[in-house]
Amino acid sequence: MSSIKRRLPVSELAPRPIYVVWELTLACDQPCTHCGSRAGEAREREISTEKALSVVDQLKDLGTEEIALIGGEAYLHPGFLTIARAISDAGMRATMTTGGRNIDAVRAKEMASAGFFSVSVSLDGTEPTHDRMRASKGSFLAAKSALHHLREAGVAVTVNTNFNRFNLPDLEALYEILSERDEHGQTLVRGWQVQVTAPLGRAADRADMLLQPYDYLEMMPRLAAVKTRANEDGIVMLLGNNLGYFGPEEGLLRSPAGQQDHFRGCFAGRFLMGIESDGAIKGCPSLQTEKYVGGNVHDASVRAVWDDAPILGFTRRDRVDELWGFCGTCPFGEVCQGGCSFTAESILGRRGNNPYCSFRARSLAARGLRERLVPAERAPGLPFDNGRFSLVEEALDAAEPPPPPRKDLVKIRRAPAP
Repeated sequence: MSSIKRRLPVSELAPRPIYVVWELTLACDQPCTHCGSRAGEAREREISTEKALSVVDQLKDLGTEEIALIGGEAYLHPGFLTIARAISDAGMRATMTTGGRNIDAVRAKEMASAGFFSVSVSLDGTEPTHDRMRASKGSFLAAKSALHHLREAGVAVTVNTNFNRFNLPDLEALYEILSERDEHGQTLVRGWQVQVTAPLGRAADRADMLLQPYDYLEMMPRLAAVKTRANEDGIVMLLGNNLGYFGPEEGLLRSPAGQQDHFRGCFAGRFLMGIESDGAIKGCPSLQTEKYVGGNVHDASVRAVWDDAPILGFTRRDRVDELWGFCGTCPFGEVCQGGCSFTAESILGRRGNNPYCSFRARSLAARGLRERLVPAERAPGLPFDNGRFSLVEEALDAAEPPPPPRKDLVKIRRAPAP
């Protein structure tokens, strides 16, 4: 996601795409092991700059407040700066999520001049871990340099992290990096969004990378301890929408300092929209392309797709009747609605039952049980695709299965550095 996750006004009656995540291109300069879109080369029929400017105007008319540009790498689109400037000139926030591999001082100044409100750089852990996950030696140092260049150019910077079994051991060490203070007493970043790696795209091919549901029993208290430190250090640390859910740490982790909040259900198609680089429109950028595309900007207006495509509106109604498995009996079901839709879909092939849940892990542990994910079907190998996992319920103290043989990092063709 983009910068600091701003709180959306869920009390609004009329859905509108307040927050839009727009993949400008699937071209990328890093072959990340966990990439949900399997980025590397541009899609066919990617949106031209001229068409993109029309989409910006349409989103303004729909009441959009923030557009987060992503990729691949958004700066590999030839109209990247022009589009960002149009967003800013229209009175919307232009933000960005990036790996930062090729953001030098010159590009950072260009981005500042284009009106970027903030930029979120992905950091996956300490240098060895980050470079392994990004499958790109030197990626960590490049990301840190990007943060410094952007900050020096006057752009607000934040960091985002996807946690999984590869990098969860680095949690506290990564926070030490983010909270380092410079000679002026400023921390490296002002905000940090954390979420978990779902089995989407390349991550669907890496069962050894994925957290097991019972890992939440260890992870959530550790996140809460780090969040307490972040509050003291003035760093805004918030959960992404696919992490958490009604454990004892929920209020602390879901809220800004001094407040208490909780997860309020999936916003896909209610206050959130995703646009793929070929013009496909979804309710959330991470939803599976094959199942959740409601239309395309090349074929219809954005408003027509938003208003009329049934698949974009699945969260605009009470979905308790869709809940099944543990979620079907959960006391928080009416509020949570099964948690993050794309995460549930990516694990079990169907939304409405989400094993990545703090309350669920604790409830099973209280009965001496846990759930384990076992690969059942392979992903087909397309952007934003998923396979399917089976759930095995076993004793909480069951022996950990032997890890699968360590795989080499992914080898893909990547876009050349600009």
